[in-house]
Amino acid sequence: MSLLGRAFDQWRSFRNGLLASPRFQKFAVDFPLFRPISRQRSRQLFDLLAGFTYSQVLYCTVKLGLIEMLEGHPLPTSAIAARIGWPADRTERLLKAAISLKILERTSAGEVTLGIHGAALAGNPWIARFITHHSLLYADLADPIGVLSGTKKQNQLKDFWSYADQRNAADYTALMAASQEAVAAEILAAYDFSRHTHLIDIGGSNGTFLKAAAQRYPQLKLSLFDLPKVAEIARANLGNRFEIHGGSFLDDELPKGPDVATLIRIAHDHDDASVKTLLAAVARMLSPGGTLILAEPLSGLAATAPVADAYFGLYFAAMGQGRTRTPDEIGRMAKDAGFASIEVVATRNPVVSGMLRLTMP
Repeated sequence: MSLLGRAFDQWRSFRNGLLASPRFQKFAVDFPLFRPISRQRSRQLFDLLAGFTYSQVLYCTVKLGLIEMLEGHPLPTSAIAARIGWPADRTERLLKAAISLKILERTSAGEVTLGIHGAALAGNPWIARFITHHSLLYADLADPIGVLSGTKKQNQLKDFWSYADQRNAADYTALMAASQEAVAAEILAAYDFSRHTHLIDIGGSNGTFLKAAAQRYPQLKLSLFDLPKVAEIARANLGNRFEIHGGSFLDDELPKGPDVATLIRIAHDHDDASVKTLLAAVARMLSPGGTLILAEPLSGLAATAPVADAYFGLYFAAMGQGRTRTPDEIGRMAKDAGFASIEVVATRNPVVSGMLRLTMP
């Protein structure tokens, strides 16, 4: 352990001792210079306590259609109550909660309109698809200890993401496609595919990313590989320009020829053994000097830690498989699979997607 590390550990111990002391807490709130910090910490702690209620308020506003209802059309509480079929007092309770969270706002005339978060939702409708989908996660997290410990075996998310028998292929493909446009925009803004001749999107869902890539790179040959039922959906969604391959990247060989491959939100859905198998399959497919672009939330980054480690940590626990990984963890598996180098590629919005570039020797 470094000298700096030991010094920080000592500071952390001292800090925690102060914060855990009722005497110091009283001093901090009484002392004018410390009072703003004390208030901020109290608010942050309460947000951790009450966060589940915030997410439920968000869910209700989306599920009841308030975002679409109020976009550009402010309404009084009575009109909103009539439209959703609720009593006025119950409606007002929800509206006040949503206003407090800046999902909604009141106009100078007292009507209700979109707040900054509601307006952002209106501009990113794919987020609403995930919010309504979260009813499955909320049900599973009624027993969070059981989900995290693995003792709770029957989870609705696990049933939904049923890749093995593909019962929900159309449902989960539609859900993934809802957010794929935003992810595709991040990838295409961060990496120049013009240096390549043939791109294959592995686990490419309905082809949303490939469609975006085709518009930007008309000269690029484009292929998609996914499970047979998903490949059927992609084939119906894409034109003749695209090669569609059905199969399992854990059991079948990937088609030869591409000099660049993409794995977009695929690795974090699987356990380490499956990711090692997948990376080895990609390495066998790529020619010397070939490139793999891996895009998904990355662990170990302070800016996105709540997303990667808290949100996705519980989501994948309920899903029953997968986890977010640090670039170093993925790098070690990639080296074992045959890749020569790995680098982090900066994206405009790492909350939407992180990115790694892996290169063959």
